[in-house]
Amino acid sequence: MSNHASPRAFPALRDDAMAKPDKLLKPQYETLAAFRYALRRFLHFSENAAHSTGITAQQHQALLAIKGFPGRDRITVGELAERLQLRHHSAVGLIDRLVLEKLVARSPSPEDRRRVLIGLTRRGENVLEKLTSAHRKQLVRIGPEIRKLLERLGGIEG
Repeated sequence: MSNHASPRAFPALRDDAMAKPDKLLKPQYETLAAFRYALRRFLHFSENAAHSTGITAQQHQALLAIKGFPGRDRITVGELAERLQLRHHSAVGLIDRLVLEKLVARSPSPEDRRRVLIGLTRRGENVLEKLTSAHRKQLVRIGPEIRKLLERLGGIEG
């Protein structure tokens, strides 16, 4: 089974006999393709940056999801699974690997000791800080291109 969300998670892609897709012109396809290419280049940068610190891209995403969770520094396994769009058991496996690498630690929830919270360790914080700095610099470099493509994409539906 795949770790990705099912097609049902994307209702706009379901067949609907009543809905007719919008007719796109060649320049609109070109803009969509350029946007996809820019995103893929950023993801490739991100994957390489993660590997340069000795972790996988998915481990980096997990560290960022934990640190970036609104209002808290620790999250549940279910919250991490949702943020990464993983099945619960896949998130548990990822957390197990992060614990082995001493990037995160598990702790019982003070409110409900049956719930486990996941938080970054000092090592996890350091790795994430290094990666975040590199990602911010890359986004500053490619931001104008992405912004221009997003503006062009905004005209596709109108």
